[in-house]
Amino acid sequence: MNIVYFHTHDTGRYIQPYGYAVPTPHLQSFAEEAALFRQAFCVGPTCSPSRSGLLTGMAPHSNGMLGLAHRGFRLNDCSQHLASFLARNGYETALSGVQHENHGAGAVSELGYKQNLNILNEARGGEVRDLQTARLAAEFIGKQGDAPFFLTVGLHNTHRAEFDFPQTSRPVDSRYVMPPHPMYDTAANRKDIAGFIASAAVVDECFGIVRQAIKDAGKWDDTILIFTTDHGIPFPRMKCYLYDTGIGVSLMMRVPGKAEGQAIDAIVSQIDLFPTLCEIAGIAQPDWLQGCSLVPLLDGSASEVRSELFSEVTYHAAYEPMRCVRTERYKLIRFYDDHDQIVMSNMDNGLSKQFLMQHGIRERNRSKDMLFDLYLDPVERENMIDDPTYASIAADLAERLESWMRRTDDPLLAGPVPAPEGTRVNPLGSLHPNNFE
Repeated sequence: MNIVYFHTHDTGRYIQPYGYAVPTPHLQSFAEEAALFRQAFCVGPTCSPSRSGLLTGMAPHSNGMLGLAHRGFRLNDCSQHLASFLARNGYETALSGVQHENHGAGAVSELGYKQNLNILNEARGGEVRDLQTARLAAEFIGKQGDAPFFLTVGLHNTHRAEFDFPQTSRPVDSRYVMPPHPMYDTAANRKDIAGFIASAAVVDECFGIVRQAIKDAGKWDDTILIFTTDHGIPFPRMKCYLYDTGIGVSLMMRVPGKAEGQAIDAIVSQIDLFPTLCEIAGIAQPDWLQGCSLVPLLDGSASEVRSELFSEVTYHAAYEPMRCVRTERYKLIRFYDDHDQIVMSNMDNGLSKQFLMQHGIRERNRSKDMLFDLYLDPVERENMIDDPTYASIAADLAERLESWMRRTDDPLLAGPVPAPEGTRVNPLGSLHPNNFE
């Protein structure tokens, strides 16, 4: 069975199949022939930790990716990457576009990719480069014979540039859009989300190219096609936050003959993909995996595969250690430092951040522990941690979280986690990701 793993930057669930006013017709059409996971979550709402978690089947603190690869953080063992694992099991492995699990010369081959299609991509940035990424992926698919292949297709969209979203050939009229909840409805915030919507249109076109290539090559019935992203959208209180707006991700997966056109409501984690692919491909699971197979959800033999999931941040631009445990109904978020203010450099620059900074967000404090009843408060704004009626729930979630940290040998249990030598980390007082003073 071939595997095509198509992923984007910073898209969250803000695409048409999840009900948002973000036109993505190719993704909508795919959702109608795939399994759509309504409650899928990443293991960390920052770029490298999330991707590394999905592709090693482990929490970031277990695989070593506690921060961003381009800032010097590294996997403990690149041979645990899915590409490397599949290469050892007879797959042709190729990368077209973005990977964020390794950095520097030799990064792609170290992860286990036999072919790096990026050497053929001469386009520079934004829409043009992502479209060329998709076309090179399509060419690769068309050249494959009967041997199984694993192809990663990674887009830069819907990531911001330095401030705004990348310019595209398909601008969106900001007068007729709504800023993402909970952003206030202002002209600046509308302009910001309009840029995202235009960027998502690029994603959609690229996905359509790759999907059609699989069909044209006659491989639709023996190829697993996955669409997902790393974490929530790059807006305040989303990316780099453990709210559902940060850890919630789009996840659609087509396995020929299984759950086609179905919406699955069970909570799932992206670390569940590695064991799922092993089971479908008939490959023995490696002993380092921490997730569980989603096959029972895909074949209808179970309505859930896990009672809880976990997500984390240690480093992004700055050090801000936090962990969370989430069940279907409840979530506990816990910070593991003494800083009680919002870390501004861990919030991407943009019009929406600028608006909040102009209106006092820097003076706001954060709580050390936050407990949310998601059935009654799905937007996670009413912290129930001090409500005595939730005391037993808080205690239970705290024990689950601490037990998981012990089982997975989380370094936070021993105190503050120092940045590895050679990494670049912002001071807590810096306002922007690229400020190191």
